[in-house]
Amino acid sequence: MNAGQMAAQAQQAGRRADNSEWFDRAIKVGIIAYGVVHLIIAWIAIQLAFGDREGKASTDGALSQLAQNPVGGFLMWVVTVGFAALVLWKLTDAIWGYRDEEEGRKRTFKRLGSGLKAVLYGALGLSALKIAMGGGSGGGGGTDTMTAKVMQMPGGQLLVGLAGVAVFAYGARLIYRGLSEKFMDKLDARGQAGNSGKAFVTFGKVGYVAKGIALFVVAGLFIWAAVAQDPKKSGGLDQALQTVLEQPFGVPMLLVLAAGIGCYGLFAFAWARHLDR
Repeated sequence: MNAGQMAAQAQQAGRRADNSEWFDRAIKVGIIAYGVVHLIIAWIAIQLAFGDREGKASTDGALSQLAQNPVGGFLMWVVTVGFAALVLWKLTDAIWGYRDEEEGRKRTFKRLGSGLKAVLYGALGLSALKIAMGGGSGGGGGTDTMTAKVMQMPGGQLLVGLAGVAVFAYGARLIYRGLSEKFMDKLDARGQAGNSGKAFVTFGKVGYVAKGIALFVVAGLFIWAAVAQDPKKSGGLDQALQTVLEQPFGVPMLLVLAAGIGCYGLFAFAWARHLDR
C-alpha cells in the first residue's frame, strides 16, 4: 500500500467518524462543558467584583470549582471526553474540512482557525484530565512564568509582543462575529427561528462582544509586558478581569463583562442543542 492509498483510507476513516451519531453526542457534551466553564468564570468574576478574591476567573479556576462538587471527579472525566471530541472535530476540519469553500486563502484561514481551536480545546481537556487524575489545576505556573520563559529566548520580547497582537486580532474577530451575528451559522435552522432564535442571537451577540473586550485587555497586558520587558505585567483572563476592576468604575465594568461571559455560556447551550456541523 502506497502513501496515497494510506492517506485516502485515513481520510475515509476520518469522514466516517465525523458522520457518527455518537461523535455528535460527544461533541455536544464538550460544547456544554465549554458553556458551563464560561458560566463559572462569570460567577467568579461577579464574586471578584464584590470583593471575594478566593476564586480564579480562568478556565483552570472554573474547572477546579466544578471538580469540588460531590460528583466532581466523574464530571471531570465527562468533560475530558467532551473536550477530546471537540479536538477531534476541529482537527478533522483542519485537515479535510471546508471542502465546499473555494480553493485559496479563505479555506486556508478557516482550516488554520480550526487547528487553533483544536489547540484551545486540547488545553482545556488536558486541564480537566489532570484534575480528574487528582493532579490539581493544570495551570502550569501561570501566564507570567510562561512569558518569562519566552522572553529568555532570542527575540523573546518580540514574540511576546506578537502574541499580544495575535490575541488582540482574535478579540477583534470575536467582536466582529458578535456584531455581525455570523456566529449564528453554528446553529441549525430550528435554532435560528422564532422567539428562541431571537434569544440565542442576544446571548451570542453579547457573549462574543464581551469575550472580545476581555481579550483586548489580555492583549494589552502582553504588549505592556513586552514593552516594559517585565513578564510579571502579562496575564491571562483572571489578571485581565482584575485589571478591569482596578480602573475607575471598575466594579460596574466587571459586572457587565461577567454578564457578557455568562451570556456566551448560555449561547453554548443553544449551540449544543442546535449543533450544525
